[in-house]
Amino acid sequence: MAATDLLIRNARVVRPGRNSSDDPEPVDIAVADGVITRIGPNVAAAGANRVIDADGRLAFPGVIDAHQHWGIYRELSADTETESRACAQGGVTTSLTYLRTGRYYLNKGGAYRDFVPEALDRMAGRAFVDHGLHLAPMTAEHIAEIPSLIKDFGVTSFKIFMFYGGHGLHGRSDDQADFLMIGPDERYDLAHFEFVMRAIQRARQQLGDRLSLSLHCETAEIMAAYTALVEREGTLTGLRAYSASRPPHSEGLAITMASYLAHETGLANINLLHLSSAKAIDAALTMAKAFPHVDFRREVTIGHLLADVDTAHGLGGKVNPPLRERADVEALWRHLLAGEIDWVVSDHACCRDEQKFGADRDDVFAAKSGFGGAEYLLPGLVGEGLKRGLPLSRIAELTARNPAQRYGLTGKGDIAPGFDADIVLVDPDARWIVRAADSESAQEYTPFEGFEMNARVTDVFLRGHHICADGHVQGDPRGRYLHRTPA
Repeated sequence: MAATDLLIRNARVVRPGRNSSDDPEPVDIAVADGVITRIGPNVAAAGANRVIDADGRLAFPGVIDAHQHWGIYRELSADTETESRACAQGGVTTSLTYLRTGRYYLNKGGAYRDFVPEALDRMAGRAFVDHGLHLAPMTAEHIAEIPSLIKDFGVTSFKIFMFYGGHGLHGRSDDQADFLMIGPDERYDLAHFEFVMRAIQRARQQLGDRLSLSLHCETAEIMAAYTALVEREGTLTGLRAYSASRPPHSEGLAITMASYLAHETGLANINLLHLSSAKAIDAALTMAKAFPHVDFRREVTIGHLLADVDTAHGLGGKVNPPLRERADVEALWRHLLAGEIDWVVSDHACCRDEQKFGADRDDVFAAKSGFGGAEYLLPGLVGEGLKRGLPLSRIAELTARNPAQRYGLTGKGDIAPGFDADIVLVDPDARWIVRAADSESAQEYTPFEGFEMNARVTDVFLRGHHICADGHVQGDPRGRYLHRTPA
């Protein structure tokens, strides 16, 4: 056995699983070569290079934030550095980020065989956390590339943005001419979505069944009509106007169409992303009953769990799908507590102030969509979850084990011998106020400004490296690109 590099003493280890204690006793965690080697009381410290006293704090598995957008509004290399620091600050040790061709990201079209190496080169050596990619097949050429993307780049998860091609990213439909950067003979529509599903299913049969497809479920035609209606009537403003322009039944309809296509194509592994409303969850659960042979997974964001159209701090809370009414927030919590949500993410997309807002800072339709939040994911879920009776072990499932298993992150998602030493120490009794100025993100604002948090991440370890101490990110970037396998 390798010599112990790190010994964490007096940590109350939180593990996923129903048999895990939600009042864990303090134990010691031994780490060698970046891997957990032993957990138990009174582990011998002789020979350990570093000994850290957790002082009874909770030790969670490193958060796997399965939904981020590095480089969407800023140059990818710069965004990788600053936003991975925000990840580390909040206990996220693995980021899975969505990339696609078209406007934003690298601002280019073409084949992924050229796009992905450039993206990985820009990210190399800059990330403070481990990271992987989801890719969105935007063209017929991308569909044909799916097997090589799996084998050459270790990409095992793909995405469809169901409203692209028919509605603007930020709320109007007049920016589509060059948005997708696809050829004149290409269509990004339901037929394209079907062909993506069929290609992934073929790859599952040939290469391995640990492949999945994620969908952003909103319906372009409904949103275009309601956007025009909301702007014409002019009675609603701010985040409430934006929510009304992308109504919850738009989510429900898109979920229904996506689910039937999964049934038709035989694609079993479907992830329904950032469900924001009671209607969206109801549709997702209805489809699960209608098509029990499809393995649906349901995702919500910390933003939709904490903020609503009234409590979010200004138009910085504009996001797709929108923040909703308080009744929808409470519905999400009911379903989460009932075990009907599979993981919680940040949907982190850093959008700096000068990019976020239009000439009229009060015009929600002129603002860009998306905001950061990885630094608040675990403290927000622990603090609010404990108040609502969410078990600690369930938090570990929602933030670590479930996304690790779905997305093929072997060796991550738990605190146990043989797993990567991705460990987060949390003080569940801390009280603090969110201030954007305290974040490691390059974003100068947050929709959570002024929110009270009831738990704090104090220390974070990535494969045994102490990347965040007493709330401060430290050291050099040590994040690795995660080449995943489909079998």
